Amino acid sequence: MFGAAILAFGISAQAAELKIGVVNAAAILEQSPQKEKALARLEKEFSGRNKSLETKAKSLRKKQEALIKDGAILGADERKQKERAIVSGQRELKRLQGEYSEDLSIRRNEELRKLEKEIAQTIVELAKKDAYDLVLYQGVIYASDSTDITKKVLALLKSKAK
Repeated sequence: MFGAAILAFGISAQAAELKIGVVNAAAILEQSPQKEKALARLEKEFSGRNKSLETKAKSLRKKQEALIKDGAILGADERKQKERAIVSGQRELKRLQGEYSEDLSIRRNEELRKLEKEIAQTIVELAKKDAYDLVLYQGVIYASDSTDITKKVLALLKSKAK
């Protein structure tokens, strides 16, 4: 009985000495300058394709409007030909939009993985520098202000972004 009490005291004494930090994952992902840079890279990379899709969609709408406007005066064969061209254009546009969405999603996930890796490395760097015994990042329901090191991590990420 006495040995168990000493063991329990030893564990609680050790626990009192632990330096624990908590990082708010959502705040880091939302506020890091690296996120803004990643979004800017994606915008730059995909803006040309997006403009091309918008141009094709406008052109297709103009063809549809012209067919509606001039449909009554066109011959049956010419009308069918224009309708087929519009349907074909719609299929092509839909296919291109699907490819665009898929490619954008893949690249967004790649950028997110890079960002998460940099955040994790930054947290580990800070934890080692400030001698933390334990740092929790994801899955934390509550943390007191005294254990929250989110601002320190953000400051370090901002210094790395320059």
